[in-house]
Amino acid sequence: MLAYIEQKLKAWTLEVQEYARLIGASFRGIATQPRYGHDIVEQFDAIGFQSLTVVLLTGFFTGAVLALQSGLTLDEFGARPVVGRLVSASMIKELGPVLTALMLTGRIGSGIAAELGSMVVTDQISALRALGTDPVRKLVVPRVLAGVFMAPVLTVIADAVGVSGGWAVARYRLQVETGQYWSSVLQGLYMQDLWMGIIKPFFLGFVIVTIACHVGLRTSGGTQGVGRATTISVVAGSVGVIFADYLLTQVLISLLYP
Repeated sequence: MLAYIEQKLKAWTLEVQEYARLIGASFRGIATQPRYGHDIVEQFDAIGFQSLTVVLLTGFFTGAVLALQSGLTLDEFGARPVVGRLVSASMIKELGPVLTALMLTGRIGSGIAAELGSMVVTDQISALRALGTDPVRKLVVPRVLAGVFMAPVLTVIADAVGVSGGWAVARYRLQVETGQYWSSVLQGLYMQDLWMGIIKPFFLGFVIVTIACHVGLRTSGGTQGVGRATTISVVAGSVGVIFADYLLTQVLISLLYP
């Protein structure tokens, strides 16, 4: 049993070390030449535009169900008109960034791990190295840039759609006047809340993409290994998002809410 535990600890330590090396190589690739502009644009499209549908649906129905559930609770205190304040604060500070990141983990993280894992098991990564191309610059850096910059854009869209979904439920299910709802939304938001909702996605996008790239590049075992890498990427990415969200919330609260 002790030998098994020791073996697992060594394996986890190695993974952390390799992950840290990948992050360092990614930063060097971002800061120095050459850069692959076509690949960067392609990844912006794949991670950003092609994820728009799932983000819109997730944001809308999250805001709608949040308004529906909170409206029933607020009725007990005669506070139904302030449902907009609860929806906007919850979506922008927490649910918007986290749910968008989790959707990207399922859609983008799994795809990156499968794509890079397939390239590893078919020796395409080795072929890139043989041709003098750095796989990190060619494959990882474009995905990291796209994840870091598109996650905030998708989060803002999810927030806007979520608040609109809350309005639809508040107006037609809870019978809250439109002006009253949007007035409540504005009254419940502060600049600190907006900053928290904007800052978080940059870090969450970085966590999602780097974990997926790391898992994909560490794939072994043929096609079965690709399947395992996809599963590991989604699980590790989801846990990483939640853990990073907790740390970011602690830090941002101490910085933004003195």
